[in-house]
Amino acid sequence: MNALTTARAEAIDLVASSLIHRASRLTRLLTSFGSRELSRTESGLLITLLERPRRITELAETEALAQPTVTRLVDRLETRGFVVRGRAAQDGRVVLVSISPTGREKIEASRVQVRTLMRETVLELSDEELAELVGATETLAKLIGTLQQRRAGA
Repeated sequence: MNALTTARAEAIDLVASSLIHRASRLTRLLTSFGSRELSRTESGLLITLLERPRRITELAETEALAQPTVTRLVDRLETRGFVVRGRAAQDGRVVLVSISPTGREKIEASRVQVRTLMRETVLELSDEELAELVGATETLAKLIGTLQQRRAGA
């Protein structure tokens, strides 16, 4: 293995072993500044529902949670007025979970708070660091797209 190949392999190992942890830590830190009205799991489920209504089984798969856990989570969110259950138009036996207007407002308020904190924090970066972060953000979008295609093909 030549030096370039070794350096690439080491870089791949570094990203594979630290990116998820660091991204998760950043998310936890950003959300820790906000209101604690929603857990990260509840927020994640509501964000997923922003795309479209989903079945409980689909939510369980998407959120990587057991179906009974998702059912309890949806029950709690429904009680608080953040989601609603309804029947699918094509098949009345199918129950779909949708985000409510109140749930949308809660997620948007949380997003505004996180974006504000990110802007304030990023202001402290040098121009070079900011450029690197822009590149990393674009690369993350590409990684997400690749993983979504793999999951859709699986």
